[in-house]
Amino acid sequence: MHLLSAKPGGFVDEEGIIDLEQTPANVVILSAADTTLGLLARTLESLPEDYPSVRLANFLNLTKPAALDLYTDKVINQSNVVILSLLGGASYWPYGLEQLTTWAEQSSSHHLIIIPGDDQPDPELTMLNTEPAAVSQRIWRYLREGTAYNAAQLFHFIAAAFFANSTTWSEPKQLPRTQIYHPTQKEPTLNDWQQQWHSDNAVVIVLFYRTHLQTGNTQMLDEWLPLLAAEKLNPLPIAISSLKDKECTTLIEDLARRTQAQIILNTTGFSAQHNDIPALSCNIPVLQVIMASSTEQDWQQHATGLRARDIAMHIALPELDGRIITRAISFKTSLEYKKRSQIDVIQYQLQAERAIFVAKLAYNTCKLSQKPNAEKRIAIILANYPTKDGRIGNGVGLDTPASTLQFLHALKTAQYPIANCPSTGNELIERLQETVTNSLETVFTSACWQSIDLNTYQHYFAQMPEQNQQAVLTRWGKPNTDPKHRHGRMMIAGLRLGEVFVGIQPARGFNMDLNANYHDPDLVPPHSYLAYYFWLRHEYQIDAIIHLGKHGNLEWLPGKGVALSEQCWPDIIFGPTPHFYPFIVNDPGEGAQAKRRIQAVIIDHLMPPMARAETYGELTELEGLVDEYYQAMGMDERREEHLRDAILTQAKQCHVLDDIHSTQQNPLTNEELLEQLDTYLCDIKEAQIRQGLHTLG
Repeated sequence: MHLLSAKPGGFVDEEGIIDLEQTPANVVILSAADTTLGLLARTLESLPEDYPSVRLANFLNLTKPAALDLYTDKVINQSNVVILSLLGGASYWPYGLEQLTTWAEQSSSHHLIIIPGDDQPDPELTMLNTEPAAVSQRIWRYLREGTAYNAAQLFHFIAAAFFANSTTWSEPKQLPRTQIYHPTQKEPTLNDWQQQWHSDNAVVIVLFYRTHLQTGNTQMLDEWLPLLAAEKLNPLPIAISSLKDKECTTLIEDLARRTQAQIILNTTGFSAQHNDIPALSCNIPVLQVIMASSTEQDWQQHATGLRARDIAMHIALPELDGRIITRAISFKTSLEYKKRSQIDVIQYQLQAERAIFVAKLAYNTCKLSQKPNAEKRIAIILANYPTKDGRIGNGVGLDTPASTLQFLHALKTAQYPIANCPSTGNELIERLQETVTNSLETVFTSACWQSIDLNTYQHYFAQMPEQNQQAVLTRWGKPNTDPKHRHGRMMIAGLRLGEVFVGIQPARGFNMDLNANYHDPDLVPPHSYLAYYFWLRHEYQIDAIIHLGKHGNLEWLPGKGVALSEQCWPDIIFGPTPHFYPFIVNDPGEGAQAKRRIQAVIIDHLMPPMARAETYGELTELEGLVDEYYQAMGMDERREEHLRDAILTQAKQCHVLDDIHSTQQNPLTNEELLEQLDTYLCDIKEAQIRQGLHTLG
């Protein structure tokens, strides 16, 4: 078995176990919070040289039993005091609790204190302690309140309580559960921020865990706030203990109302719902911003993007609150090694490029509420799978053409600039088919109402990462070889109805099996695909995009599963564009792809109404023969025999017998077949199937 070095964020799933390479000490403090460990390490440096020796460790590095056994043998067995701050309760680390309680039972000089890693009391953990409840309660509050003052008092208390040291100590000092934060003000007010704001900029509330404030881990935030201001946003950072805390949500809602905030950038994890009641009632978009617990190198190398712990905390659970999933903007990094506690101090480091992406997305989202409807440009994109003209506007369970008209009428009522609107769904599709589509049979001869100059396209193409440029050129050649290239321009499929664009989503390729490659995780998009979205974003300058119906192909392009990088194709193509995606309600799994990879706001639509399947064609004839047979039974043997033969012949011809035989272990007699056949036909007739298509709106 290999011995590995510890990494910021804790152990990752590789072969081997982690050796923290620490020597024995009087006191061992274990926690999963790198920020807390960093605070303790810095505080320990200021204590007298004769202070009892201390080791600090992130127990996530010890979750493998063999890793804990090694650490116990090398460090814990020689210790007098072990303090464990455990988030998630006893079930999170059962082996660790078993080994630590065994260690505590070995000697009366062994002192074990196990406390919750959050603000909720845990009697189950308290029962495992060797010390009085008042001692563990005090240590718990020192660690939960944070700050350099409380950290120093914790060490003074440990020295006095366990090593007969005459050092005086003070009770934990409580930090407010929520407060406005400012990088240069000790006790900032709203007025301090308002003096820095620009009157034309939208106010964005930035939420972060007060743990960062308690442990002095605010550098990442201090660097991000100016980037938000550079994107014409007025940031208002608020430290909170939890979005489930009423005191916190009350302050957020009050400040949102007083400042007329237009968006919330939330960096805290988990779902904030309680009994299906939303945590916030201020009715503004909430963008989920990810502070990853892994390193940037791990993120870059990992195909999924994030580890399971981060996906659960920062994506899967926040999705339950309807938050818009964005990107990872910071990662853990080793700041310095502290010899006295033998630990690397870990802190969050800003990933500036990703932070700017989120800032631009926030600005573009705010712009939707600031810009008059009459000046907005919206794009409605219809899927085309497979890429035949007869499949334009395909959406599972959705009458996409009729739903598009409903959208257009609603937009027109809301004063969006719409003209020449089709009167029916059929007319919309016919008008789209009169222009360039994805069909290679007509692409060279059809009319085209918008295009992008090849030089302009190559300008945007050159802004992509070099490796992405080379991937497209290697797979598809030069732009002028693309089927949608014509006379020095790239054709864009769609119609402009006033200022609203209704378009056909481009194909992921050509001269290939497009059905098989629709979800291909490795197929890079061709030039015409890139040109389409470059034109929408940069030339036509749309304010938001609606992909209508399950489902398009953009969310399936190559790249990370979550927390996309600037090299991921959905990120390159779609950019920080506000995105709305009506999607059938019974397929949240595929809808999650769009939520997590292209910041989609999923708008669930109903399934079509259900109806009895009934029988038809040959099955209707067969059902009639069966009914006639049962009516003739016992009355006319010759007619009964004739009908029996006719039924079996008909059932064989329409392959019903094959279905029945496939469910039986032993051959059936004719009488048994007839019984099974009657049941089979009844089941089919009574089965519930979709009737028609749903029209959204």
